[in-house]
Amino acid sequence: MNSNPDRWKQRLQNLQRANIRLKRACSQDSYNELELAGLVQTFEFSFELTWKTLKDLLVYEGFDVASPRSVIRTALEAKHISSEQCETLLQALMKRNLLTHTYDEENVLEAQKLILEAFSPVIASIVDYLGQKSAEE
Repeated sequence: MNSNPDRWKQRLQNLQRANIRLKRACSQDSYNELELAGLVQTFEFSFELTWKTLKDLLVYEGFDVASPRSVIRTALEAKHISSEQCETLLQALMKRNLLTHTYDEENVLEAQKLILEAFSPVIASIVDYLGQKSAEE
């Protein structure tokens, strides 16, 4: 168990900064090869911080979670995320795992579309929720 009750709030600050970078990366109209790689990398980093911040919050609340999948499912049970957010995060987890282990241009272009249309908005909404939760405590 995590004895530091502020751990999730500290990680949230990093997530908020990463989310700003992700929003900036998503704001372009088109991407060259390097910019596309940067978008994917920024998504991967933001996704990691999202599930790890949720994990720290859940541990603080007394849950026993370890893997990203268990964190996402437990966050749904604890009502920190909606079922739609849960499904999107699980899809993002699968895509992140695929992007980490293989490079296929078609897969990257599909990831770009998902990052812009689904993953980034869900991460942003979770960041907003966690920011409000942090301010309430």
